[in-house]
Amino acid sequence: MYGFVFFFKQKTAYEIYQCDWSSDVCSSDLYIRHIPSPWIEASIAERRFTPTGDPARLAEADVILICVPTPLTDSREPDLTYVVATARSIASALRVGQLVVLESTTYPGTTRDVLLPILEQRGLTVGRDFFLAYSPEREDPGNPSFSSKGIPKVVGGIDPASLALARKLYGEVVVEVVPVENVEIAEACKIVENTYRCVNIALVNELKVLFDRMGIDVWKVIEASKSKPFGFQAFYPGPGLGGHCIPIDPFYLSWMARKQGLSTRFIELAGEINTSMPDYVVGRLGNALNEVGKSINGSRVCILGVAYKKDVDDPRESPAFVVMERLRALGATVHIGHRAENITAPDAVAISSAIPADNPEIAAARAKGLPVSKRPAWLGKMMTGARGIAVAGAHGKTTTTAMVSLVMHRAGMSPTFIV
Repeated sequence: MYGFVFFFKQKTAYEIYQCDWSSDVCSSDLYIRHIPSPWIEASIAERRFTPTGDPARLAEADVILICVPTPLTDSREPDLTYVVATARSIASALRVGQLVVLESTTYPGTTRDVLLPILEQRGLTVGRDFFLAYSPEREDPGNPSFSSKGIPKVVGGIDPASLALARKLYGEVVVEVVPVENVEIAEACKIVENTYRCVNIALVNELKVLFDRMGIDVWKVIEASKSKPFGFQAFYPGPGLGGHCIPIDPFYLSWMARKQGLSTRFIELAGEINTSMPDYVVGRLGNALNEVGKSINGSRVCILGVAYKKDVDDPRESPAFVVMERLRALGATVHIGHRAENITAPDAVAISSAIPADNPEIAAARAKGLPVSKRPAWLGKMMTGARGIAVAGAHGKTTTTAMVSLVMHRAGMSPTFIV
């Protein structure tokens, strides 16, 4: 599947088209759950938004935004299949006056060396006949404090005219446009942002393992460190990295470094540490089970939260899958998420990410007047007779962890938090 969004300005409003090869997104019922279907339906009815699978309609647009996946190959090299395929579709319909903007995260040089030659194949010249820019998407899924409108947008153009048009476009929809000298700087900007998070998360993951051996609570250490008003930003340990960006994007930079005859040792080491965390979780879970006379083999483990972070429905690259694979390989019976509400007395509860507040089971419990501020009813049922082992996951001592802890304490059990 690959797709893109294109739109043109009509009077004072933008008319937006979404073009995608997948038929299931060419409707008002989108798989992107944080965009409500009623809003999409109203926008379609008012002709402000039109999903389509017809690439011929690209010629109608004044602006085309390319928003497609940029994964890694099995050998951890950039896979630009979707970018190239989309560029070819655009090139077949490209007309004079159009602005094309790539938003997909990629390595520096993609816009100029990969996208531009494809778009110029039919004889049009960038900066004169059409315009080309790069502006990386910035989003914090599940965080209501930051919407796309309120996040500054970095923009780089192939030439001054392309930059000016892109600045004008985004200036009407975001709080601030940050122009940079060229597309390579804009491309590198997004890679640096994600590499920064990757490396710092790896640091606290390594510190978690060290402090655990020393009997020190890393969460309390981080909380104390946060009191410093300068020179410190808090990052938190977890069972590994998830999502489309942070586990993948830094390796684009590593690939570029190898092409330049260099190595990015920090990035490679951070990747090793972060990818080792699911094994650390499983190992600690095995130790906790051993303390009550059980082994992983034959134990029942309930995984709460499979998405890569709380309050999202995106499981891409989630370390929860690796944890489940490891546990099953060792002979455990794994029950996933809230579908395990009828499973009583699990031997272990692994919390991979926080349960969102609008979880259907929690909403149903609230509708029945149950005390969901303390715990959902199914959680108490599931924990009846449990052996008292919990694994706090991606977001540490979350509300989900607190609910499990409360239930276990009320049942006279002592939960063991190991990540």
